[in-house]
Amino acid sequence: MTSTTDHAAGTRPDSPEPGPTAADAPAASTTATETPPATLVWPDAVAPGPAVPADPRTPPPSAPGAGRFGPTGDRLRRLGRGRPDDPRWARPALLTLLAGTAVLYIVGLGASGWSNAFYSAAVQAGSTSWKAFFFGSSDASNFITVDKPPASLWVMDISARIFGLNAWSILVPEALEGVAAVGVLYATVRRWFSPGAALIAGIVFALTPVAALMFRFNNPDALLILLLVLGAYALTRAVENGRTGWLLAAGAFVGTGFIAKMMQTFLVVPAFAVVYLVAAPTPLRRRIVAVLAGGLAMLVAAGWWVAVVALVPASDRPYIGGSQNNSILNLIFGYNGFGRLSGNEAGSVGGGGFGGNGGGTGSRWGATGLFRLFGSEMGSQISWLLPAALILLVAGGWASWRAPRTDRTRAAMILWGGWLLVTGLTFSFAQGIIHPYYTVALAPAIGALVGIGGAGLWRQRAFLVPRAIIAGTVAATAVWSYVLLRRAPEWHPALRVTVLVVGLLVAVGIVVAPYLRIRRMTQIMAVLAAAGLLAGVGGPAAFALDTAATAHTGAIPTAGPASAGGPGGFGGRGGLGGGRGGFGGRSRAGGQGTFTPPGTTNGGGTGAGQFGSSGGTAGGGLGGSVGGRGGAGGLLDASTPSAALVAALKSNASAYTWAAATSGSNSAAGLQLASRQAVMAIGGFNGTDPTPTLAQFETYVRAGQIHYYISSGLTGGFGGQAGGGTTTSDPATQIATWVAGHFTARTIGGSTVYDLTTAAVS
Repeated sequence: MTSTTDHAAGTRPDSPEPGPTAADAPAASTTATETPPATLVWPDAVAPGPAVPADPRTPPPSAPGAGRFGPTGDRLRRLGRGRPDDPRWARPALLTLLAGTAVLYIVGLGASGWSNAFYSAAVQAGSTSWKAFFFGSSDASNFITVDKPPASLWVMDISARIFGLNAWSILVPEALEGVAAVGVLYATVRRWFSPGAALIAGIVFALTPVAALMFRFNNPDALLILLLVLGAYALTRAVENGRTGWLLAAGAFVGTGFIAKMMQTFLVVPAFAVVYLVAAPTPLRRRIVAVLAGGLAMLVAAGWWVAVVALVPASDRPYIGGSQNNSILNLIFGYNGFGRLSGNEAGSVGGGGFGGNGGGTGSRWGATGLFRLFGSEMGSQISWLLPAALILLVAGGWASWRAPRTDRTRAAMILWGGWLLVTGLTFSFAQGIIHPYYTVALAPAIGALVGIGGAGLWRQRAFLVPRAIIAGTVAATAVWSYVLLRRAPEWHPALRVTVLVVGLLVAVGIVVAPYLRIRRMTQIMAVLAAAGLLAGVGGPAAFALDTAATAHTGAIPTAGPASAGGPGGFGGRGGLGGGRGGFGGRSRAGGQGTFTPPGTTNGGGTGAGQFGSSGGTAGGGLGGSVGGRGGAGGLLDASTPSAALVAALKSNASAYTWAAATSGSNSAAGLQLASRQAVMAIGGFNGTDPTPTLAQFETYVRAGQIHYYISSGLTGGFGGQAGGGTTTSDPATQIATWVAGHFTARTIGGSTVYDLTTAAVS
């Protein structure tokens, strides 16, 4: 064990794993009277010592003939070999981790098609119009934007411009962002801790089910997580030497995350600021000034796009989707901001009871409270190793409590623990819109804490206290994995028993093995370590593999097998079966949704609770008469139009600004992706944005800018209203009523269509 005096001796933080310890010797060297350490110390998290002397036989990189192929050859050799002081297994293990992550995230992506068609339609628009690219418009004619900032769309837009618009060009960038995030997390942990700690962190992150879901999907979360992990890496570099430049980079990464998903990105800021203020090796005044400079860099990176949008006249840009007054500030602080915390979200979908089978404490989006992350909606998405992360966070805090101010173990605990606690508590108590896949933001912190804590304690396994903490962590993880796997009772039942038994046996073995007079103790402890890791990641890995093997479409996907329960979501996995309710759930068989009033029966499912909170096996709640398409009556799920309707939309499309208009962005998205023509999304994502007004719509029609209005066969809207509106004063409903009263309906491919260029009916 390395004591605190080793810090002064210059022990390097990137030193290789030590040789056999007292724990590896026969029982004679480790007895029940062993002296426990005065405190837990992570021996690989110390201040950098003197540089390792260079081998005199190795010429410097700048010397002629350095390396077989010169400096470039040296870099390539280091890419394959790693640091000179790394153990031989470290770099091959990293490359295997990255390759395996790429396979998990990329193979079979095409099966998900457009995934979230809402964003895919915006990519289609941005790949053909630079104005739509900049603003994040839903259509190339720039009627309305998506309800998020466009940074994540920019990556997919560029890919679509290079490789053409298809499922692969949209989804592969998301997967590569996931691979990059795993690699950056490894590099971040590795700077201060051992290769083993970094490898475990990357494995846990990559195999988290919700990570396997979101890095195979086209929601904004993939880019957000990559940027936040990059911010953590830059912060660790800043803390090492107090240089402001790295802190500015950290602020810039976090600020850019704002242009991906707005205010959620700021949840890591308290931890980032405290880490630097506490641990940077510079005077307090310089630390304060540097943190303020980093905050300024964050505001600039986050605010430049907001400033441009706010300054451009409304007549020269699309309507800001998700806002109620065409204001980017209203979107930031309302629908995508404080409304998520308070539940006061103007323009939000529905009226309550969205919480699956969780009772809730005033939230329309599920039960809130301290254990929300462990509940039926979010538990199987993120919480597999959450108990382990919390245990190891406490252990790390205890170990470093009396350490010097710049101690890196404590800094790491503040960074990753603060990230986990602030984000987790916010998700747990938020009253507004929150979906299970948001929890992917917790995955990097959980991975880092498990890797740092687990590897650090393992290096002190000669002592009883560290071994007991490791054993307790393994046992708690095994028990919780068993509980989560039981929520999918028909899904590989042997797996949950195996995980539980192996985990408990490993926990016992870790504690008692050093007391036994057994030869080859080093090999036995290595086997126990490997078995403990497998027991810990077995459950989430199985869920991640199931997630990767399943196509996901709709607005709100969920990870893991459908039988695991969880939220109904808005489409998620699509098809037959209301899951646990909500909005049609994880159903798999398709079919257009219709509204089921609370407490009534529809297609075999009972809409119990407000908006069908318990669902049914074939359709409960808002999901539709036969499982629905998952959306709220279809409103939040893109439909596939018939070939006849697509042909009609393409006919003479260049003569119109919009080939068609329909209520809700997802209905418009299905039409737009099939026809590759601009389609006006009345009311935006939810169909509730107050645009266009009836008067504005009439003006568009009189000017001959809209060819068709499509009212049915694509979305039933809330309450079955054709336009998707909820009241007669809603603009979408007013428009639907006006069109029906002034134009003649006809059916094209099962859809009710009004040709707005023909003579109006009397």
